[in-house]
This record gives sequence, structure tokens and C-alpha cells, in this order.
Amino acid sequence: MGPLFWIAVSLCGLCLLLLLLYLLLLVRPRARQPKNGALLCKYAHRGLHGRGIPENSRAAFDLACQKGFGIELDVQLSRDGEVMVFHDYTLDRVVGREGKLCDLCAAELGTLSLCGTEQTIPTFREVLTLVNGRVPILVELKGESMDTSLCAKVAALLREYEGLYCMESFNPLLLREMRKHLPDAYYGLLYTNVCRDKKKKSLLNMALTAMALNILAKPNFIAYNQLDRDSLPVRLTTRLYRAPRFVWTARREEERSRADALCECAIFELD
Repeated sequence: MGPLFWIAVSLCGLCLLLLLLYLLLLVRPRARQPKNGALLCKYAHRGLHGRGIPENSRAAFDLACQKGFGIELDVQLSRDGEVMVFHDYTLDRVVGREGKLCDLCAAELGTLSLCGTEQTIPTFREVLTLVNGRVPILVELKGESMDTSLCAKVAALLREYEGLYCMESFNPLLLREMRKHLPDAYYGLLYTNVCRDKKKKSLLNMALTAMALNILAKPNFIAYNQLDRDSLPVRLTTRLYRAPRFVWTARREEERSRADALCECAIFELD
């Protein structure tokens, strides 16, 4: 047998090894059910907003509590290190002014009107006080860099909170860091096809799209874009490894009904 045969055999062996590495180590979640099954519920996306009630506002969170829905919300740090509840990194869409949230201190952020209403940007501490354990909270940790300073601040607030909560992030580094502070909490990986969404096939985007960084995140559940419900990484983590399934964002009645039929925890908005 010639050298080309052995080269081909070696390449096949290497490909098999890489496949096994991916299946058994890289993509594998730390799948488990939560200690309290009430966390597997429907979550109002950024609170129950709409019809004059802005997203991620005290009014949206209070209405979700009144209706008995869990609350999904987003957290990031102000310039002075306060945990703020706000989705976008920039202020223009919701507040109507230029600039980034992280460039302003908490006191100034707290005066900014949300969508022209009387509602203002709340701190995470204020939201926890408002909810006060009435419904479960799903906290999205915001951040697209290697900066994990948000985690210690969030953990300090959650240690004092007596209600039910779980956490999720697109960033595996944030999930890994949070586990150091709150090892017994319930964590989920937010998933989407990053190469498609960002229209760029960088090495990092391909790794995120393949969930090859689950080795860092070790998620207990997967919260996936409904467009990617049948993608290979989602099928591997939720069917092969049986990670609980969350889906986002179910905005229409048929999307919410499909999530119910598939026993998914829907992160939803009402029509």
C-alpha cells in the first residue's frame, strides 16, 4: 500500500477523532432539570410590554407579575458599576439619545425616559425589590467581550434575593464566570446561528454557531432562536443530551402554540 493510502487513513482517523471530541466534549452541556420545576415556565420577554408600556420597565415587570408570567430581562453595567436593566448597548432606540449605556452613571441613566413615557431605566436591585419572588426571573447577562466584571455584581445582588431565578447568556465566558460566584444556580446558553445573523464566518462565530464553546459554558439548558430549532447543535444538546429547551422570541399566537406543543419554555411577547 502506497503513501497516499496511509495519508488518507490518517486523515480519516483525525476527522473521526475531531468528531468524537466535538460530540463528547466540546458541544456537550451539563444538562439537568432545575431543583425547582417552576423555573421551567413561560417568560415575558423584557417584561409584559406593549400598548404604551416600554420594554424592561418597572411597569412591564409589574404587569407580568400580576398576570403570573415569568420575567426575562437584560442586565449590564453603568459607568459607575451599577447593574442596570436594559437590552441595547446603545441608548438611541429606546431612549432617543446618542451614546452607550456603559458611558453614563446610574444616577443619570435613572432619569432617562423609556420610549417617551414616565418609565425610566431601572437598576437590577430595584427590579428584584419590585418582583420580590412573585414570579421566576430569567436574567440575560449582556456582554460581547472578555470582560466578566458584570458577574460579581449580579451575583452579589442575587445572593440577597429570595425569589426564583435562572441565568442565560450568548457569551460562554460570562456563564463560566457566574458559576464561580453562584455554582448552584441554573444556567442556560442563548443560541442562534451567529454566522448567519452577523453575516460573517469568523473562527469565533463558527465556534459559537457549532456550540463548540459549551466546554466553557457548561449550560444546563439551551435557549435557542426558533429559526434554529432543528439545527444540529440544538438537536445534539436537547435530544441526545436532553438539555431542557427554551425558545425565543415567540411573538405570534402560532409561535406560542407551537412552543407549547413541543413542551418548550417560551420567551414570548403578546400580539
